[in-house]
Amino acid sequence: MTRTRDLDVVVYGASGFVGRLTAEYLARHAPDGTRIGLAGRSRERLERVRESLPGASAWPILIADADDPESLTALARSTHVVVTTVGPYAKYGIDLVRACAEAGTDYADLSGEVLFGRESIDRFHDVAAASGARIVHSCGVDSIPSDLGVHVLHQQVSADGEGDLTDTTLLVSAFKGGVSGGTIDSMRNLVDTVKLDRGARRVAAGPYSLSPDLAAEPDLGRQSDFEMVKGSDIAPGLRGRTAPFVMGSTNTRVVRRSNSLRKWAYGRAFRYREVMSVGQSALSPVYAAGVSAGLGALMAGLAFGPTRYLLDRVLPAPGEGPSEKTRRTGHFTMDLYTTTSTGARYAARVRAQGDPGYAATAVMLGESALALAFDGEKLPDAAGVLTPATAIGDALVDRLRAAGFEISVRRT
Repeated sequence: MTRTRDLDVVVYGASGFVGRLTAEYLARHAPDGTRIGLAGRSRERLERVRESLPGASAWPILIADADDPESLTALARSTHVVVTTVGPYAKYGIDLVRACAEAGTDYADLSGEVLFGRESIDRFHDVAAASGARIVHSCGVDSIPSDLGVHVLHQQVSADGEGDLTDTTLLVSAFKGGVSGGTIDSMRNLVDTVKLDRGARRVAAGPYSLSPDLAAEPDLGRQSDFEMVKGSDIAPGLRGRTAPFVMGSTNTRVVRRSNSLRKWAYGRAFRYREVMSVGQSALSPVYAAGVSAGLGALMAGLAFGPTRYLLDRVLPAPGEGPSEKTRRTGHFTMDLYTTTSTGARYAARVRAQGDPGYAATAVMLGESALALAFDGEKLPDAAGVLTPATAIGDALVDRLRAAGFEISVRRT
């Protein structure tokens, strides 16, 4: 990469909970000589973060505010890559997307917000494509394991000459970690939006809501985000029951966008869903129903004033997160199963140590930033509003494997 700007990577929102974790990861793992900046609204808070980071005493501090578009434009022009943890993105993120798209600056975030992704595509995909910017949403546990898992499945199936992917399921086999206040705040914002806007409800519910060309998408019938299936419905010999996966409503749309951006390279009959394991006991069907009902109850509770007041008193607030021990001892395992158009069966696994939404996500976002900054020749030839697989692809797979992630594929 030719270094034509003052900085290589800027962490915007570095004084927030996940922003601090991402800055710490970069401080410990970025190559020597990487020029990193910390950005946010409060110089004092950013200085405290900088003081806590090893070897970061010379990192510059940039003052930028989501309510000040000029400050975001200056931020985007100062660096090759911006990573942002400032959410909910639908409230605070679109002006930074604009600034990066116009400046030709690569961008990565942790958004799991479908409506924000749709707005970003509609307003700035063409702008970013013209400037050469890669705008990459969902670079954390939403949706890198899903997107890269299907990416490596497709690569292996293609290499083996076994046709296209058809029915494909991601099964969350293990998921241990805390819940972030930022995630809860994004859910509140989604509930508020869809209550007032029927069109937004249709977008959020549509299986191809992030498609670059909705009219060109295949008609594969109903594709529900709330399926409860047996393991044997996913792959022969797989036991147990499943429940809906809370992040599936975002991840599935990101994966389908990757397929569409690649001109349906995964296959025109590619059907994709995500579920989580609830075990093999006699009570597993009860657990599955409870998880499904609980997700519905949470969204309904956030939509109803009195229960929302009570939930706000007990749920994590923005800026809060789990303890260091919880972050360290967390982990996740996601297994993907597919049948190809020739009838062959494959499975992929994405697994990592560390709280999925915090420790592991800091690794994923940090390595996404470093790949965008330094792996230019390895990156796909693409620009615009992209996905992790279509913007970074193999370069990110290689980096995450080197960082301790398991990303593997086998024929079953």
